[in-house]
Amino acid sequence: MTLVDDDTAVPSTAVRTRGRLRRVAGWALVVLLVIVVALVALRVSATAPNAHGGLDPEGRNDSGTLALAEILRERGVEVSVFRSRAEARAAVDDDTTLVMSNPYTLSDEATLELIEPADRVVFLSTGTHLLRLLEIGETSSGSAGPTESDCSVTEFADVGSIRPDRLFEPADGVEGCFGDAAGSAVLIDDRADRRIAAVEGTKLFSNAYLAENGNAALAFALLGQTERVVWYVPSFADSDLEGDAPETLGTLTPGWVTPAILLLMIAGLAAAIWRGQRFGPLVAETLPVTVRASETMHGRARLTAKAADAPHAAEALREGSMRRLARRLGLTARAGVDEVADAAADRLRIPRGSLQELLGGPLPTDDHGLIDLARRLSDLEASVEQSSHAARRSE
Repeated sequence: MTLVDDDTAVPSTAVRTRGRLRRVAGWALVVLLVIVVALVALRVSATAPNAHGGLDPEGRNDSGTLALAEILRERGVEVSVFRSRAEARAAVDDDTTLVMSNPYTLSDEATLELIEPADRVVFLSTGTHLLRLLEIGETSSGSAGPTESDCSVTEFADVGSIRPDRLFEPADGVEGCFGDAAGSAVLIDDRADRRIAAVEGTKLFSNAYLAENGNAALAFALLGQTERVVWYVPSFADSDLEGDAPETLGTLTPGWVTPAILLLMIAGLAAAIWRGQRFGPLVAETLPVTVRASETMHGRARLTAKAADAPHAAEALREGSMRRLARRLGLTARAGVDEVADAAADRLRIPRGSLQELLGGPLPTDDHGLIDLARRLSDLEASVEQSSHAARRSE
């Protein structure tokens, strides 16, 4: 029986049952944590990074353009987002603006085929290769400051000033807007039966910068001239380029990594259970523990013998002999070598100075010298002891 504080008797079996339940609950929590960690590892290794990149009309981060898409919808413009170039091309009609960022995932043929049926095309970002493909200009090395439209495009009359991130040198017959002699931020090509506009909009139309200067007005002037916007989002999943798709964390991870992680977790759990069962209840021991002097002496002797340290052992023998000789000769425990040696010489009636080398001379460096020193010290102690007994009998 086990007694509790209120003196109510509780069966010991109930106490043991509660203890077992607590242990089972603890192990169940450990197993649950292992399963959660394994699931998280599997999810991380199998999923790709966020699909919404820069200038994505469905991207809510700073580099996305969801705010621009919502503004167009509020102004009555229908915005349709496509991630397939075939579907985007099929959705283009006479009253449609085709919008996209730099289609670097498409070949030249696919890019030209995509924009072929559109009357208005707006590239929200561009590269040197795209500029040369469309033959609308080159990249300019000039710096960009706050600037206004300064061109004949009527849609830009009320835009105000912007701070462009990149300037271009327009080709012959292509009009440059929002710039100066160093270059233009917007290129407008009306040479064919359609209008192509190109601008670097990463720091103009993204969610983080749309509210600055006249960025929103410029975006609406480019994209809000038709009742419908077909917004194509380039991606490697829709690429027609030959080659490998970009590697993700899941594809870069070898197939054996996930099973190996699970196996290690299971092995760790099994080892924890195995080792945890080996520990029994704690045993209380009364402290301090008393150790016999002989055990300490034998232990130190074994350590000295194992270390083969003859000088240290000889010093210990001398110290012991000095203490015993001082006690037998009636000297204090702090008596020096000369005092003990002279007192022992007087007791043995031999010349003083005969025992200084034995009690205070150089220590032996090998086992042979150590044995000889131990024998001589033992003989000296025995002689002093005998002389003490003889002196007491004569009294």
